[in-house]
Amino acid sequence: MHAIEFRNVTKKFTGSAHHAVDDVSFTIEEGEFITILGASGCGKTTLMKMVNRLYEPDSGQILLSGRDVSTVDAVKLRRKIGYVIQQVGLFPHFTVGENIATIPRLLKWEKRKTEARVEELLALVGLAPDEYRDRWPSQLSGGQQQRVGLARALAADPGIMLLDEPFGAIDSITRTRLQDELLALQTAMKKTFLFVTHDIEEAFKLGDRVLVMNEGKVVQFDQAEEIIRKPADGFVKALVDSAKEKERFWENCG
Repeated sequence: MHAIEFRNVTKKFTGSAHHAVDDVSFTIEEGEFITILGASGCGKTTLMKMVNRLYEPDSGQILLSGRDVSTVDAVKLRRKIGYVIQQVGLFPHFTVGENIATIPRLLKWEKRKTEARVEELLALVGLAPDEYRDRWPSQLSGGQQQRVGLARALAADPGIMLLDEPFGAIDSITRTRLQDELLALQTAMKKTFLFVTHDIEEAFKLGDRVLVMNEGKVVQFDQAEEIIRKPADGFVKALVDSAKEKERFWENCG
C-alpha cells in the first residue's frame, strides 16, 4: 500500500485561465523523502495543500495509505499530518513549549505525556529544553524558530510531514545546517516527507526522488541522478543546466 497516491488530480482556481494542477498521477512509498521542484506558480504548493485538504481538488482522488482523504474529516486529517511553512507561523503569545504542545493539547493528551514530548522534541531539533522551553518566539533567531516549527509539526508523531519551502527565508549557512539536520531526522524517524522548493540544489540534495512540476503538470519524477542524466524535456534540461552553470562558476572562482 502506498503512503500517498494521486489519481488524475486536477485543480483550477476561480478566475484563472490555467489549471494549478493538471491531471496529475503519482505514488509515494512509506518513508520516502520526496522533494517537489519547480518555478513559482507551477502548482507545487497547491499540490501539497491538497494532501491535507487545505485545498480540495476539482476532480481525481488523493489517497493516504489507501484511504481517500475526501472521506476523512479535514480537521482530524490535519492533526495526523505535520505541516511546516516558510513563515514558521509560531503563535507569538505562546512560549516555545506551548507552541510545540499545541496539537497534543487539542488531542487531549495528559499533561505529563505532553511535557515529556516537548522535552524530547526540543532535544531532537537541537534546542536545550531548559534554555528554550520558556522563551518567546520573538526571542529566537530565524533558524531557531524554524526548528521550533519543525518540532511542533512532529509533536503528535505524524506519519506524513509536509514542508513548504521551510528554509526559504533563512541565510545560506543556517539553511545548509538545517538541511543536514532534516535529512538525519528523516532517516532516523522513517517518516514520509514531502518538501516543496524552487531550489534545484536543495531538491537534489534532500530528495530520495524529485518530482519536477511545470505549468501544473508533473514533467519528471525520478532520482536526482536520473534527472541529471536524462532530463525528460526542455524545461527539466534548463533546470539541470542552470545548476551546472552555478557549479562551473564556483569551480572557476576556485
